[in-house]
Amino acid sequence: MKRFATLAYAVLVYLFFFAVFSYAIGFVADAFVPKTIDTGGRGLAPAMALCVDLGLLALFAVQHSLMARPGFKRVWTRIVPPAVERATYVLFSSLAMLALFVFWEPIPVVVWSIGDPVLRAVVHTAHFGAWGLLLWATCMIDHLDLFGVRQALLHFRGRPHAKSLFSTPVLYRFVRHPIYVAWTLIFWTAPTMTAGHALFAFLCTAYILLAIPLEERDLVREFGDTYRTYRASTPALVPGLRGRAARGKAA
Repeated sequence: MKRFATLAYAVLVYLFFFAVFSYAIGFVADAFVPKTIDTGGRGLAPAMALCVDLGLLALFAVQHSLMARPGFKRVWTRIVPPAVERATYVLFSSLAMLALFVFWEPIPVVVWSIGDPVLRAVVHTAHFGAWGLLLWATCMIDHLDLFGVRQALLHFRGRPHAKSLFSTPVLYRFVRHPIYVAWTLIFWTAPTMTAGHALFAFLCTAYILLAIPLEERDLVREFGDTYRTYRASTPALVPGLRGRAARGKAA
């Protein structure tokens, strides 16, 4: 029964995450859902809206980063069974994301707006293509493991959760962090960019740039020289950037 409960918990968390993730598509795209990044707020003054939005983004950043650190996990798994540690992380991340959607205050000052319908369509296509890229990138590194289902399934079967072997499938041969590349494209591909959306995009991009060194420090601890070699030969976010830099130094 405990094994079944563990698996059921992980599956329900995943379904909850996927519902929140689906809402996120409409929220950032400013379409399909009742409240978006640019609509549905309480009409607060820009200064007050800024304070609310900064607090929500800070809450998500602290939760997302703190709970991912190995030191936190060592303490946390004394309370939460290891088989559901990842699922619980996904649950808290989903709740933080949901809070952001519910309490976000739009700042509707227009920063830019693309008038040409063809160019707007191109930007829209790039935006939704980036969501597809994001899902594809998660599947390359074991989608179910990333969201905590595989750990619970292995526990249900009575099998230990072995550490993943280091690999660089498809997109990971060109950049170290295709998931972050996809998120950055999602944040910035907006045919109409408001001040609130720009704040969201800028701070989320800054968070990614700050998170990469922390994440890679953990990866070096886990994979050692294998990851150091990968990091030295593969750019973080922009394909070919490291190669061009190396050629410049050689010249």
